[in-house]
Amino acid sequence: MDFSSKLLENAVAEVSQLPGIGKRTALRLVLHLLKQPKERTTYLTAAIQALRDDVVFCKKCHNISDSEVCEICANPKRDRSVVCVVEDLRDVMAIENTGQFQGTYHVLGGKISPMEGIGPNDLNIRSLVQKVDEGEIQELIFALSASMEGDTTNFYIYRQLQGKSVKLATIARGISVGDELEYADEVTLGRSIVNRIPFEDSLKTS
Repeated sequence: MDFSSKLLENAVAEVSQLPGIGKRTALRLVLHLLKQPKERTTYLTAAIQALRDDVVFCKKCHNISDSEVCEICANPKRDRSVVCVVEDLRDVMAIENTGQFQGTYHVLGGKISPMEGIGPNDLNIRSLVQKVDEGEIQELIFALSASMEGDTTNFYIYRQLQGKSVKLATIARGISVGDELEYADEVTLGRSIVNRIPFEDSLKTS
C-alpha cells in the first residue's frame, strides 16, 4: 500500500495494530478522522490517554474500574455470597446486560492456554481461592467460554477448591461449544445463568 504522506502511513500502521483491524480498514478510519473537526480527534486522543493513565483494576474482583473498588462490588444490593467467574470485562458486560444476575464477579484476566504461554500463575486464581477461604462466598459460577481453554481453566480452579465449603456451578450449555460468551444473545446467556448446573455434573457429560 503506497502512501502520499509518511504521517498518514504511520497513523494507519498504528491503527492496524488493533484486533480485527486490517490496513484497509485502518486507512478508512484514519481518513474519517481527518475529515472531522480537529477537536474531535483531540477528544479521542485525550480519552485514550486518560484510559491508559487513570484506569485501575478493582481490588476486589479485578474488573476494570475508575476507582479502587468498582461500582458492582461497591453496590450494597449485590449478593456477595454468589460470585460469577469470568475471563474479562467483556463477559461482565454481557452478563450484566441480561439483568439475570445479582451477585458479584471475579475476573480472571484470561484463560489457561499453554499454546499462548498462559499458565495458572498468570491469572487471578490465587486471589479467588483466598476469597473462598475467607468464607463469605457460598457459590461460584463458572462462566468461561465453552472451549478447551475455558474447560481447562474451570477444571484447574475446581481442583484448587476441592474440599472447601463452597458450591460450584457452571452456566448451562445453552452457549454453543466453542462460542465466546460476549457474542451470545442476552436471552440465551440469561437462561444459562439462571439454569446453571453443579460443576461436577458438567464433568460427567464432558
